Amino acid sequence: MPTFDFKQLDVFSSVSLKGNPLAVVLGADSLSDQQMADFAKWTNLSETTFLLTPRDPRADYRVRIFTTLQELPFAGHPTLGTCYAWLQAGGVPKGEEIIQECEIGLVRIRRQGAELAFIAPPLLRSGAVDAPLLERVRLGLGLPPDSIVRSQWVDNGAGWLALMLADRDQLLALQPDYSQLLGLAVGVIAPCNPVRDDVDAQFEVRAFVAGDGAQEDPATGSLNAGVAQWLLSEGLAPPCYVVSQGTAIGRAGRIRVERQGDEIWVGGAVTVCIEGRLQL
Repeated sequence: MPTFDFKQLDVFSSVSLKGNPLAVVLGADSLSDQQMADFAKWTNLSETTFLLTPRDPRADYRVRIFTTLQELPFAGHPTLGTCYAWLQAGGVPKGEEIIQECEIGLVRIRRQGAELAFIAPPLLRSGAVDAPLLERVRLGLGLPPDSIVRSQWVDNGAGWLALMLADRDQLLALQPDYSQLLGLAVGVIAPCNPVRDDVDAQFEVRAFVAGDGAQEDPATGSLNAGVAQWLLSEGLAPPCYVVSQGTAIGRAGRIRVERQGDEIWVGGAVTVCIEGRLQL
């Protein structure tokens, strides 16, 4: 039976078990689509990735990203976690930056001290959310009328629809009715109060994916990349800021956003929790 190197990592936290877990299978070129999908469903994590030989000569490696339900063209914490696993396994980038090939195309990654950051990919869908859908999401989140301050599509491959609330406490108190959110990936953001909230971040975020194995994501790179493009384009956030995520489910994710010229970088820490061999 074929064996593969395997790592399970924690992304967007410098403390193990406080970020977003990711399973990575290395050298996975011989696995079929069905084997990848079956293993991702078995891990029951928000994402499982498979490291492959790149097809594009500019890329350092290729990755395929699976949830328990489907394959994604791009996702943020799998990008950082897979890159970290590739580097740990002896990967040497061709240039100063690391170039990841995934279904959305090539994604640039760079080291930021002990952390990694990826460049926010272009949005595949942006703009206003239709009123009937917004009302469905409001009811699914149990929010009172007029509590949504702003809303926007911020889909960069993972399908995110984002909402902004005025109050962090209201955000942390949300108890979604996932039956009303089926088929949607919903991100909710609220500003932190520096005096009252006692948190080292400017925003709090929660991410809900109805039907997935992990229906609330602990720390979400793709959502925060899309939200950053939205907030920064409308002057709703400073050029550099920190997002807290996972608080409501006992995690302590920290996502760092930085705009440099026309580029937006999204980064955080990665730690390895499990290393071993996998038989499939």
